[in-house]
Amino acid sequence: MEKTPKALRLHIALFGRTNVGKSSFLNMVVGQDVAITSPVPGTTTDVVEKTMELLPLGPVVFLDTAGLDDKSVLAELRLQKTRKVFERSDVILLLLEAGIWSEYEDNVLAQAHQRNIPVIAVVNKSDILPPSENFLADVKEKTPRLFICSSLDLTKRHDQVNTLKRLLLEAAPDEFLYPSPLIGDLLPAGGLAVLIVPIDLEAPKGRLILPQVQTIRDALDNDAATLVVKEREYAAYLGKLKTPPDIVVCDSQVVLKMVADTPKEIKCTTFSILFSRFKGDLVESVKGALVIDRLQSGDKVLIAEACSHHDLEDDIARVKIPRWLRQYTGVNLTIDICQGKDYPDNLKEYKLIIHCGACMFNRREMMFRIEHAKEQGVPITNYGVCISFLQGVLERVLTPFPLALQTLKKGD
Repeated sequence: MEKTPKALRLHIALFGRTNVGKSSFLNMVVGQDVAITSPVPGTTTDVVEKTMELLPLGPVVFLDTAGLDDKSVLAELRLQKTRKVFERSDVILLLLEAGIWSEYEDNVLAQAHQRNIPVIAVVNKSDILPPSENFLADVKEKTPRLFICSSLDLTKRHDQVNTLKRLLLEAAPDEFLYPSPLIGDLLPAGGLAVLIVPIDLEAPKGRLILPQVQTIRDALDNDAATLVVKEREYAAYLGKLKTPPDIVVCDSQVVLKMVADTPKEIKCTTFSILFSRFKGDLVESVKGALVIDRLQSGDKVLIAEACSHHDLEDDIARVKIPRWLRQYTGVNLTIDICQGKDYPDNLKEYKLIIHCGACMFNRREMMFRIEHAKEQGVPITNYGVCISFLQGVLERVLTPFPLALQTLKKGD
């Protein structure tokens, strides 16, 4: 559980005014001092993240934010980061003090409702001032999930954490409690997936990258098997199999070789396309790729990566995709790169967004980015979909996904 990636954890955000006890509450829940506490307002200067196992929910990550009414010198920078947390929150804990409900709390509810994020109200510091029945009734009218807490009274910790767990189970999105498969639904029980895994500069020393590991685990969880090979050995191993595999999955950068070596009766795709469906909207990615044919000289394209890393020689985002785009379109494009959480608020200057597979994001954050682009009328696609389109093999690698394939053939 401790090694579960953040992208696969339930994201629980703590919102509230300064000095309402968010950090004390977080420390109480996790049973250790992970956030600095102080009576001085504005002690939390950045988003504090704490991952843990919270049974029976499983792996979670708590996001402790700066106070929404912060008026310190660095307030605006802090609040910008606090507001960004809405984009990746699965559940919001809104911490209150008895008798106090202001425009800040209204703003949290409004932002949460706009994004369809469930809210649990936590009336903290009940040992200092117990809430009145009238106040509790007013809060329940605004958000039905509510509990009373004293985060500094550790004698009550067990009961308070159990109450929180129950409310989180009620509020947690279905996709967390009942996650959709990554590849398992494309394989029969007892089936076989061949995974083509290049070992290049981007492969971490001594291990595989996250999408490959998750695909192996998901196949095993669905009672199927995997055969992992490098691209050079793929054809030879395929010839040794007595029965053909149910699906072949490759890294997008070797998709041409994979398609050339794979008989047409065998379904095939790429890891990035699997993640486009798992974390986002594959049909929208296909629609976005179709826009490539309409790009003109001077158009701006944004390439977005979920994680930050040092530039590598022949880097996929900075070198390969821009080169393939310019070769395919034959026009001079302006290409911008953004990394990590630095996703622009204003996207209207771009004609197309090309996003990575988002293995480091939870699904909510990736869906927010897709919806944010759609609201501004900017098409968005995915690395794997884009690369396969540019290489002329997108139809072939969409064979496991009938709706996406139909969208491509319709060309809309």
